Amino acid sequence: MSKPQAAIHPRVLVFDSGIGGLSIAGCIHQALPSVPLVYLADSAGFPYGGQPEAVVVERSVRLIGEVLATLPCDIVVVACNTASTVVLPALRAMTDTPVIGVVPAIKPAAALSRNRRIGLLATPATVTRPYLAELIEAHASDCLIERVGHPDLVCWIEGLMADEKLPSKELGSALQPFRDARVDTVVLGCTHYPLVMPLLKELLPGVLHWVDSGEAIARRVAWLLAQAGQDCSDSRSSCSQPMERVLFTGPLPEGLAGFLAGLGLSTGQLSGNWPRPENEQGQ
Repeated sequence: MSKPQAAIHPRVLVFDSGIGGLSIAGCIHQALPSVPLVYLADSAGFPYGGQPEAVVVERSVRLIGEVLATLPCDIVVVACNTASTVVLPALRAMTDTPVIGVVPAIKPAAALSRNRRIGLLATPATVTRPYLAELIEAHASDCLIERVGHPDLVCWIEGLMADEKLPSKELGSALQPFRDARVDTVVLGCTHYPLVMPLLKELLPGVLHWVDSGEAIARRVAWLLAQAGQDCSDSRSSCSQPMERVLFTGPLPEGLAGFLAGLGLSTGQLSGNWPRPENEQGQ
């Protein structure tokens, strides 16, 4: 697919299978408050961790392509660790719009850890990917890496929009391997997890450093825009509605608007069961 005519103002597309990418969107908005964001959640395909790789690739490429065809963007951020492990080559072949993926922040965690004991909290799919072993070998070969691939945490976090409470007791039990290993640094290997950082810190008070990819992705977005001659770093200029559009391929979750506002990500338009003919889309 050829790149459509560029947006008049820089615009960034943030893609995830659910709401986890909002943690990345929040970091981008904080760093670049003048840049409008489009958010695409493939909630009809959620969670990606349980999907075959071919399905994740097909859905991601098709849906992102449909957004770019109607809402030209300057950068695409795949704000999903599971998708980033498999879709980036196909996406980059589909469009010449720059594509950024997320990976577990093993390298910065290794730089921070004092006792060389690092916890990785991720999805089961992420902790078993070969690319993770390559990251560890390249950047943390001298560290003990304790991996916890939690099968339910992303679903629990999605439930926050419906005012469902996270089962903190169950989560606390799942994190016991980190206590046993005496990790001093934890990598959040799923973009959903920063959304519940206060609870994680409460459950693991002994952890000195919590590391995720949000700030690094925001810096990469800023660098790519600058390389394209678009300096958007003026913090005095801020979008009144940072999220220009929020698109869900499934029904809009109840409480989504309030959840976005709580993250400082108010939106101009919410669209559920997307894509639909434009004249059928509502607020």
